[in-house]
Amino acid sequence: MLWQSFTITAALCCQTVFGLALHDHQTTTLSNKRQIDDLVTWDEHSLFVRGERIFLYSAEFHPWRLPVPDLWVDVLQKIKALGYNGVSFYVDWALLEGSPGNFSAEGALGYEAFFSAAEEVGLYLIARPGPYINAEVSGGGFPGWLSRTSDILRTNETGYLDATQNYVSHIGRIIAEAQITNGGPIVLFQPENELTFGAPWVKWPDVEYMEAVNQQFRDTGIVVPFINNEAAAIGLFVPGEPGGPDIYGHDNYPGGWNCSDPTNWTQSNLPTNFRQLHLEQSPNTPYSILEFQGGALDSWGGPGLDGCAALINSEFQRVFFKNNFGNGITIFNIYMTYGGTNWGNLGQSGGYTSYDYGAAIREDRTLTREKYYEANLIAQFVVSSPAYLSATPANLTNSSYASTSAITTTPIFGDPTNFYIVRHSNYTTLASTSYSFTASTKAVGNVTIPQLGGTLTLNGRDSKTHVTDYDVRGINLIYSSAEIYSHAKTGKKRILLLYGLAGETHELAFASRLGRPTVEGGSVKIARRASMYVVQWTVTAERKVLHYGDDIDVYLLWRNDAFNYWTLELESPAPIGNYTSPQKDLVIAKAGYLLRTASVSGSSLYLTGDVNATTTLEILASPTKVRNVYFNEKKLRDVKSSHGRLTTKLEYKRPNLKLPDLSQLRWKYVDSLPEVGDEYDDSAWESASNTETNNTVRDDAGNVFELKTPTSLIASDYGYHTGSLIYRGHFVANGDESSLYLSTTGGLGFGHSVWINGNYVGSWIGNSTARSYNQTLSMSPDLGLEKGAEHVITVVIDHMGMETNWTPGLDFMKTPRGIIDYELSGHPQSDIGWKLTGNLGGEVHLDQTRGPLNEGGFYAERQGYHLPQPPTKSWQRASPLDGIEGPGIALYSTSFKLDLPKGYDVPLSFVFGNSTSGQKYRAQLYVNGWQFGKYINHLGPQTKFPVPEGILDYNGENYVSVTLWAQQTEGAKLDGFKLVADTAIQSAYRKPRLSWSDVWEKREGAY
Repeated sequence: MLWQSFTITAALCCQTVFGLALHDHQTTTLSNKRQIDDLVTWDEHSLFVRGERIFLYSAEFHPWRLPVPDLWVDVLQKIKALGYNGVSFYVDWALLEGSPGNFSAEGALGYEAFFSAAEEVGLYLIARPGPYINAEVSGGGFPGWLSRTSDILRTNETGYLDATQNYVSHIGRIIAEAQITNGGPIVLFQPENELTFGAPWVKWPDVEYMEAVNQQFRDTGIVVPFINNEAAAIGLFVPGEPGGPDIYGHDNYPGGWNCSDPTNWTQSNLPTNFRQLHLEQSPNTPYSILEFQGGALDSWGGPGLDGCAALINSEFQRVFFKNNFGNGITIFNIYMTYGGTNWGNLGQSGGYTSYDYGAAIREDRTLTREKYYEANLIAQFVVSSPAYLSATPANLTNSSYASTSAITTTPIFGDPTNFYIVRHSNYTTLASTSYSFTASTKAVGNVTIPQLGGTLTLNGRDSKTHVTDYDVRGINLIYSSAEIYSHAKTGKKRILLLYGLAGETHELAFASRLGRPTVEGGSVKIARRASMYVVQWTVTAERKVLHYGDDIDVYLLWRNDAFNYWTLELESPAPIGNYTSPQKDLVIAKAGYLLRTASVSGSSLYLTGDVNATTTLEILASPTKVRNVYFNEKKLRDVKSSHGRLTTKLEYKRPNLKLPDLSQLRWKYVDSLPEVGDEYDDSAWESASNTETNNTVRDDAGNVFELKTPTSLIASDYGYHTGSLIYRGHFVANGDESSLYLSTTGGLGFGHSVWINGNYVGSWIGNSTARSYNQTLSMSPDLGLEKGAEHVITVVIDHMGMETNWTPGLDFMKTPRGIIDYELSGHPQSDIGWKLTGNLGGEVHLDQTRGPLNEGGFYAERQGYHLPQPPTKSWQRASPLDGIEGPGIALYSTSFKLDLPKGYDVPLSFVFGNSTSGQKYRAQLYVNGWQFGKYINHLGPQTKFPVPEGILDYNGENYVSVTLWAQQTEGAKLDGFKLVADTAIQSAYRKPRLSWSDVWEKREGAY
């Protein structure tokens, strides 16, 4: 890999266009400085990369949420196909340093393969390693052991900074080697994350802390510009001020989180002051939003992530994304563009397994949401409009351009191109509004559109960009009310694609010297006005093409048809390669589901892509004359030429998929709660002997958590930070035991179950709002507590992930997990001696492939029975569809072979039957050792759990295990369990290798 050739040790920031600000580490000598002013610079408008002004249009993607490195190229190509030229990524510290001082970033948890994939595809990277990331992951990215530090997290206190140093030194060096200065894809770096609001009792703003974090990373060799993302545009840390970055950025999530009512838009949420704030806070840097809402979160008991996709839908994109363009944005990152999966307990409290996020690309990597294709239309216009990058936004809420005050216009003035972004003044309205529009042109002065009668229309929640004096590869488009998708040259001829919504009237005008166009495919109005020919048309499903001789062809498209068009860049010589450049040659084609890449060799055009149905392939633009067309390495037959286009068919053949019927497989069963048995030996367990704790979470008043028990029963104090927790409390009966009070905590959606001497006494089944629960359980005489004899209380608690740590000072990540308080009637607390366990080894986790969070504390997990090839020979025959008859925990295991056809991407999902039986249970899905599903039947909403190829072996043996925790006396069973394929996509994706190679081996010390 190119960037591994050498490591930059100088802590030197980028030279800016304004002020030539250089940040040198004092010990750096002149000889080992590396100037990068020819690689990444900026002015008040935008970034320059290698001297070229760019709009950094970025997608948020966390590779560790798709733990199959060979699939990263697939997702990155789908991002690149949108017209995006960048990707932002977080690093989850908790996955890389499970125990203090032991950093490991290998395999599916490594980064070199991700950087190589970005370089291959041609996407610049924004590195965001934290240490704190939030990202809805357990602890906000903080490893559980950090809760034991007494110092306040995310502050300048020595204990915290010292705890981060090992992580920062390792991840910083990994990132430094992949910077653009070393030939890699990383062009921006963000230290810390959303450091915006602090508790009243901490110093705020904590300038010393930010300076310390910045220096930590500079010392590892990070030289690209630093950028921040404050959680609100308040200008807390700005360039030139202590602790400030090189470029200022912030977040914005204006759509909110109400996925249960996705059509309800809040009137006051559209930001109209961002431009003014930017000029006040950081006028000499590009306007940057490092996280803009691309979806929404759901939680246990929620409406489901399709509701989140409907909330942040294509209408939201059209109104809110374009509003940001009106604010002059040129660094724009969409969070999330691909969400992925919270596999292996990596999610935060309240978050379930799916992190689909309602994003443009679904969790299973399919492109079945309209918002993906809408994002393509929006992004391609911006990146193909270089005039935007040096234009200047004016009044964001101007009503003087349209004929009605119901329409608001934001003008963006350039030289000569002007952009006019129009929306409804009440952006939440569903009304259809007719209007005319007056704009200024350099070519003919002011014009009122439409010129040929009728009116323009804005339908409901929509926004449009009208342009004047727009450069189409050397030809001036005097004006267009229709929106521009893209443009290119094919030979000497220009190709321009415009689109509108069905039924809308639109107009465009070119100079009359181009002549009167001929029309292909439908009727339009054409008239000469002054020195221009004006064309007016009504948008229909039928495509219309205007032919202006050998100069330009203009395609007039219905928006829904425009979804089928793709603009692909051709590779350039090094060092540009596949990275976006304004000078690149383009291919524009129509092909349906997805086009990934294009290359030209001689008179042959090579395309790669995916099809989900037989479709027409049209080549509209190519820089050289093409005679032969290849698709996914296969030469296409019957290629026809007409009107300068090449046309042929892409045939889709539906494969014969054979998937196993999970209900008919040979399942084996093992009890996974032997701890309740009379003979169980817990001598290997941790004794709960700590008399103090540093889990010093504070409430809003600043009060610190204090122990209510003689010794701490907080799991993190003993190295258990994830998955299920089990406690055993030993006591000697005195005959006065009539009740047991327990106060437990596990995070949103958690539950617990309690046994005494193997007798079930009760559960908290959990809900979506309680992080903790106080329960008093009756102890009936049937328990047979012999006076003077020792008895055992067994408590199983579901750990739902550590809390995030958004506000410095609250230390919310230190919120305890486990037993907080207890009282056994007739006994002082000291009469009970507690032991506890969680995942085998605790922080010294055994599974180096899947990392520190994949396993919990169930007996079967501690034995490793969820791994491939478990020792099931002596186990009982039993199916999870039959279940267990009483409360308890079982593990069910089976295996099956898959042999899916090559050349197809077939996303597979395991689907749990939606329970209506009234039984309450919790289930975990393990696939080849990877925990890819946590299902709580009475909470949901997730019942379908995608598992990617590479975790599943699509051409080999697969091992599936299900843990079933019945929380009521009647027991539990799965109401259904299926493996399904929703679609089979004929694909150019790169078939992935497996992310695992291990099999079960007897674990030394397992208990």
